[in-house]
Amino acid sequence: MSVKVFIDGGAGTTGLEINDRLAGRADVEMIVLDDARRKDAGARAEALNAADFVILCLPDDAAREAVSLIANDRVRVIDASTAHRVAPGWTYGFAELDPGHGDAIAAARFVTNPGCYPTGFLALVRPLVRAGLLPADARVSVNATSGYSGGGKAMIAEFEGGGASAFRPYGLSLSHKHVPEMTRHAGLTHGPIFQPAVANTYRGMVVEVPLHLAQFAPGTDVDAIKSAFRAAYPAGGLVRFVDDAVSTVSIEDDAGTDRMTLRLFANRGVGQVRLVATLDNLGKGAGGAAVQNLNIMAGFAPLAGLVL
Repeated sequence: MSVKVFIDGGAGTTGLEINDRLAGRADVEMIVLDDARRKDAGARAEALNAADFVILCLPDDAAREAVSLIANDRVRVIDASTAHRVAPGWTYGFAELDPGHGDAIAAARFVTNPGCYPTGFLALVRPLVRAGLLPADARVSVNATSGYSGGGKAMIAEFEGGGASAFRPYGLSLSHKHVPEMTRHAGLTHGPIFQPAVANTYRGMVVEVPLHLAQFAPGTDVDAIKSAFRAAYPAGGLVRFVDDAVSTVSIEDDAGTDRMTLRLFANRGVGQVRLVATLDNLGKGAGGAAVQNLNIMAGFAPLAGLVL
C-alpha cells in the first residue's frame, strides 16, 4: 500500500528535511508542485485535495488558510506550524507523550506537530507529572538552546553570513508562543519560565529543566525519578533515557538523528537535579516528528525512514 503525500511549504527548511526522509520510499508517492505553481492558490488547492496526507510547513496564518482550502473529509493533515498546537479538534503529535497516545494519533484526521523546544520539555516533565512525582502546580523553568537552522532561512543567512554572535538569548519578554503548548500538554497549572537561546551551530538542541527535590511530592528521591523515566520510555523507541556517568552534554549530541536522549544529573547532598534532553531541532524537533506521525497515521512501521 502506498499513500499520496503533499508537503505545502516543501521548499522551506522543515519541508526539505521531510522530503529527505521520504525520498525513495515505495510506500509514499509525493505530489510536487514546480516553482511556478507552488505559490498559485489554485494549484495548491488542487494538490491539497488530491493527497491522502498533507504536511504543512508554513507560517501560522498560511497553515490555517491551507486547512480551509481542503474541501473534502478524506484528506488527513499534519501541521508543523504553531497554529493548531492547542486548538480544539487537533491531536497533539508527540507519540511518546502518554501511554497509548500513538493510538490517538493513528485515529486522528488533524495532527499538530510539537514545537522543538516543547518536545524536549515535555519529554522531561510530562512523565513526572503523570506519575504524581511533580505536582501539577509546580513552578518550573526551562533553559533551551537550538541550532540556528530553527530560525529558518533568514536566520540561517544571518549566521552563515558571519553577522551573528556565538550565543544569543531571546524571548526576553517571557511571552513566547511555545508556553501555552508546554503548559497544557505537560499537565501544569502554571506556565514555565521559558528561556530560549540560539547558538552558532547549524543543528542540534539542548533543553534543561533544573529542579529542587523539594519541589517534588514528599518522599520522591532521585531513584524514583529515574524509574519514572524508564517506565515512560522503553528501549527501542526514538526517546531514550540514558543513565550513564557522562560529565558533559553537547548541543550536537543527537544532531543528524531523529532520536532524543534524556539524562538526569543529581546532587543528592544539596537536593537538586538537572533534567537534560538533547535532540535535533530539525529531526525529532521538526521533520523527523512529522514523518513519525505520518508513519503512525498511515499504518506504516512507526520508525520507517528515521535515523536512530
